[in-house]
Amino acid sequence: MFEKLCEIIAEQFDVDVDTITADTAFEADLQADSVDLVDLSMALEDEFGMEEMEEDDIAAIVTVGDLYKYMQEHLDI
Repeated sequence: MFEKLCEIIAEQFDVDVDTITADTAFEADLQADSVDLVDLSMALEDEFGMEEMEEDDIAAIVTVGDLYKYMQEHLDI
């Protein structure tokens, strides 16, 4: 599932999937803003059937690894 997450992030932020790691920071490395993160959360809801992410949860996610951990906690994987 981590690979699929990286593919979605690469597509969303128009970067090479090979450049994305668990340590990739959304703001510092991908220049993501809050709107980008909301768009990403909606894509994840569509792809993985996740429930809508709360604003506080989105704000607490700094890296791809943080997002993956969040997904593990909120999905049956």
